[in-house]
Amino acid sequence: MNIFLTASFADVADLFVAFTQGECSGKRVTLIPTACLAEEVNAYLIAAKDALVEAGLVIDELEVSTASRQAIAGKLERNDYIYVAGGNTFFLLQELKRTGADNLIAEQVRVGKCYIGESAGSAVLAPSIEYLQRLDDPSAAPDLDDYTSLALIDFYPLPHYRNAPFDEAVEQVLIEYGGSLDLRPFSNHQALAIVGNSVDILTSAKPL
Repeated sequence: MNIFLTASFADVADLFVAFTQGECSGKRVTLIPTACLAEEVNAYLIAAKDALVEAGLVIDELEVSTASRQAIAGKLERNDYIYVAGGNTFFLLQELKRTGADNLIAEQVRVGKCYIGESAGSAVLAPSIEYLQRLDDPSAAPDLDDYTSLALIDFYPLPHYRNAPFDEAVEQVLIEYGGSLDLRPFSNHQALAIVGNSVDILTSAKPL
C-alpha cells in the first residue's frame, strides 16, 4: 500500500512532495472531483489543483459519475497517481459503487499505485462511512443503501480535527464512535502516510 490521506491537501502539499521523495514532479495524476458535485463550495478543490500543479504533477481529471467503466479503468491504469477530492462522502461512495470505480481504484492501490485522498476521498478507504453522518449529509446519496466502503485500510480516518466548521461535529463522532471504532483524527495541517502496514501522522511545518 502507498497511501497519502489528507483533510486539506493544499495545506500539506509540502508533506506529499517529501512523501514521494520529490518523484511526483512530471508524473500524471487521475483527479476525481466527484464528491464536490454534492457541495456548493469547491474552493478547496481549486486550491488542491493549484497545489498539485505547483508540485509538478500533470492533472488528468476523471468525473466518475458521467464516465464509462472503460474510461475510468483506462485513466486509473494509465496515470501514475490517483487523487480523490473532498466533498460529500456519501455521494462520492454512491457514485464509486454505481460505476464500479470503487473496485477499479482498489485494484490499482493493491498493486502499489499511490492513492491521495482529501477529506471525503480519505474517508472512503475505511471499512464503512457510517460514522461520518454528522459531518456529511447522507441524503445527498439517495441510492446508497449500504455504507460499506473500499476497506483498503482497517481504521477510520477522521479529517478536520479541531478545524472550523467541522470541529464540533468531529468531537461528536469521537464521543459516539470512539469506543467502538479505530478512529484516527487529523487536522487540515496533518496527513496520514501509509506505506505497507505502517501508518504515520505527519504535520506540516507551514505556518498555520
